[in-house]
Amino acid sequence: MRRSWSVLAGLLLAFNLLPVTGSAEPPLRAVNIAMEDQFKTRHETGAMRGDVVVLVYAERKGGEAAHEVGRRLHVHYHPTAEQVPASEWSRQPVVGIPGMPPGVRPPDVRCIAVASLPEIPKALQPVARAQLRKESPHVPVWLDFDGRLEHLFGVATGKPNVVLINTVGEVHSVLSGTVDATRFREIVATIDGLRIQQAPALRTASTPALVR
Repeated sequence: MRRSWSVLAGLLLAFNLLPVTGSAEPPLRAVNIAMEDQFKTRHETGAMRGDVVVLVYAERKGGEAAHEVGRRLHVHYHPTAEQVPASEWSRQPVVGIPGMPPGVRPPDVRCIAVASLPEIPKALQPVARAQLRKESPHVPVWLDFDGRLEHLFGVATGKPNVVLINTVGEVHSVLSGTVDATRFREIVATIDGLRIQQAPALRTASTPALVR
């Protein structure tokens, strides 16, 4: 996947395409974000209710940083992903939640890579899909050719952008900028809190504070 971001960035540069800038609307509360991946498979966040959805996106200059944040988050919640081939990367079990009763499915954490590509003209979109299929033949990457996430939530140039959607499909927070060790821990604490909120019996006064 790391090379796939580089390929798409090179494609944009080759055609002298510059990032589109624009004002972002305030974050929505309830959303159903739908896109296709490089295989033309349609995905919807609305079909992931019950899990925490983490959309990690970037424009061409922030692709590498966004990839690293998404990879770290996925491995944090699916640690066995580091020991399996790429074809099994997305199928690894999520870590449990302390105190959850046996047999109860814990909320998953769906870390989704989104390539923000509104600069690519429609005629070149098949080329971008083909390049991404070649470089990421197993792990889906959502393709935002319409710049929907940028329009709804804004985009930090050259930085990763993260949208956190809670288990009932509401946008909890939008984070943009460098993700250092401290910020990463804050994001993890927020996701942990969102997972616990799915199980009322586990809510306690010690629930981590949620970052907004």
